[in-house]
Amino acid sequence: MRGLRIGLKDNIDVAGVPTTCGSAFFADRIPDAHAEVVRRSSDAGAQLVAKLNMAEFAVGVTSGNSAAGAVVNPWDPSRVPGGSSGGSGAAVAAGLVTAALGTDTGGSVRLPAAACGVTGLRPTWGAISNAGVFPVSESFDTVGPMARTVEQVARIFEVLRTGPAPAVAPVRRIGVPEVFVTDDVDPAVTAAVRAAADRCADLGYEVVPVRIPGAEQAQDIVYTLIYADLAHCHRDRILNSPEVFQPATLERISLGLRITEAERSAVRNRRAEFRRGLADVFDRVDVVLTPTMPIDVPPVDGGADVVAQSRRMGQFSYPWSLHDGPTLALPVGFHPGSGMPIGAQLTAAAHREALLFEVGRRYQQVTDWHSARPN
Repeated sequence: MRGLRIGLKDNIDVAGVPTTCGSAFFADRIPDAHAEVVRRSSDAGAQLVAKLNMAEFAVGVTSGNSAAGAVVNPWDPSRVPGGSSGGSGAAVAAGLVTAALGTDTGGSVRLPAAACGVTGLRPTWGAISNAGVFPVSESFDTVGPMARTVEQVARIFEVLRTGPAPAVAPVRRIGVPEVFVTDDVDPAVTAAVRAAADRCADLGYEVVPVRIPGAEQAQDIVYTLIYADLAHCHRDRILNSPEVFQPATLERISLGLRITEAERSAVRNRRAEFRRGLADVFDRVDVVLTPTMPIDVPPVDGGADVVAQSRRMGQFSYPWSLHDGPTLALPVGFHPGSGMPIGAQLTAAAHREALLFEVGRRYQQVTDWHSARPN
């Protein structure tokens, strides 16, 4: 990481520097110690140059609900940058930093990577320390690096990972679901991901159809667990000072107040069932390729119902959050109507980041989507 100019999402502690989490609640919060990922980055020679805006308390996929003001997508200011690590994705895309650290609970690294046309990793859960990072849901949260290329993301991950990398055989088979969650996908997104699959086939990988059992219900499972945790974390703030929240944040975290312990217990069982189904999938293929979002990057004012908009944008990221393994998001094209980036996701079994880096590096060697920059 020596010499890399790194930006940090503003829920990651830097000693002596405000960590606001995009919220008026934390306007004066100044930690006295570095987060573990900050310490590792600094020790590796990175230049830590910026704290980056985000959705308040990392709740939301548009990064419009921040006390610091909305994050702007450098490709088109009238469209969202994704979230909740919107500032991280936008800063990398705009060239303000070489790379950035974000956090991902339900898609908060991968969605900004897709919307801003950069590369981002949600690593295996637990592979990177969350010490010194303000939580959303500790059973899903992970820090993830974002950069222009897979090579840069892989370099940063090797510095941040907490354990050794397991030896893995080269990738042979890539699975592509014929329907992943829903078949209601923007045709341009479908075409771009199909073209990416074809390019992988040209590189010598065997591309085969797969089915992801339970993918249609995965988002509801993740929502139940995350919103229950959010309500627990912010209960006193919700009850005592609701007016301090950004309205979109309050609307979303208040959903968790109605979730019962019985409902949480039931979906934990469904999470275990989903993971068993994925284990079978990864016995048959090494990597799975899916779109990152089923839609074009939406406009800032694209929907008054923030919960519905968030569900739609995160429809393809949330299932992989239920998985305990890694997902790599990378650009695979541009929408012919809007000109906005289109992203795809590569996912592997737990601790198999090396497989994603192999495919991603080779893909970026024969394509140049990741090299494009906003005007």
